[in-house]
Amino acid sequence: MEPLTSPFRIGDVEIANRVLLAPLAGIGNWFVRLQARRHGAGLAVSEMVSSFGLHYRNERTLRELLRLHPDEHPVSVQLFGQDPDVMRSAAAIVSDAGAELIDINMGCPVRKVCKTGAGAALLSDPSLAVSIAAAAREGGGRPVTVKLRSGIEPGGSEGADLAVRLAEEAGVAAIGFHPRSAATQHKGTPDYELARGLVERLEVPMIISGGLDTAESARHAYEASGADAVMIARGSLGNPWIFEDLVGERTAPPSTEEIVAELLWVMDRAEEHLGPERAARYLRKFYPWYLERLDADRETAAALQSSEDLGAARRLIEGFTSKEPVAV
Repeated sequence: MEPLTSPFRIGDVEIANRVLLAPLAGIGNWFVRLQARRHGAGLAVSEMVSSFGLHYRNERTLRELLRLHPDEHPVSVQLFGQDPDVMRSAAAIVSDAGAELIDINMGCPVRKVCKTGAGAALLSDPSLAVSIAAAAREGGGRPVTVKLRSGIEPGGSEGADLAVRLAEEAGVAAIGFHPRSAATQHKGTPDYELARGLVERLEVPMIISGGLDTAESARHAYEASGADAVMIARGSLGNPWIFEDLVGERTAPPSTEEIVAELLWVMDRAEEHLGPERAARYLRKFYPWYLERLDADRETAAALQSSEDLGAARRLIEGFTSKEPVAV
């Protein structure tokens, strides 16, 4: 197998290494992707973006979810939806925005997505799935990838069968494969034997994902599946150093000073993205990931979760690197 540090190609796009940031629903905005790239990820994929939101020119979708940073390229934008014509339109918008790759979500198990016929629901309608991927390719003129699950129910393999059709009939340039069923969501044991079998059936790269919470589990998945690359999702939350570990740039855990500096960077970028008031609320989902590494007490954690003032929140965080507690 190629080392994780070696480059590979998705269509005509060269990726610097084989360690990718997976799409993170509600989280994977431009600064989260930029953070992953800063720490060594070869490619970062955006959070799910509604093809309908783009097609109908929803202001927030265009302003916030389609925001790309000059330093994160090449970048992939993930779309979801169940209408080929709308997907064709959305792919054109994503391409015009500057994304080098377009990813289609066919694996999300969340009910509100599946009940529209999108996400993992497309595993039940392979012909529609092929039409949607082909439409994205036609509309965007960019390499298209698809991220999907192994099946709908445990033991199912319809996702692997669909992956082959997507490559052969829709011209998909790579497959992101999560070898657990949609029904199990983030539980259960990944079926790396099924994934290895899929690699042998595909003539395009297969990127393994799902349950890769540590660098060790990512390396195991890469080797056990025979994949062309690994895609890190929840394992990167509050831990961008996992990318450095996987590409051989880090052997030791981050220091307290590094963790504090990284969280302050995230806070600054969130303010840049959303403004101080919205950022103060938005960051409440981020704090626990870093506070766990900082061994924060309950009082500090509670203060951050209730803070409406980014200045006060920054002083609390900075207090972890000083000898005396910081008053707020």
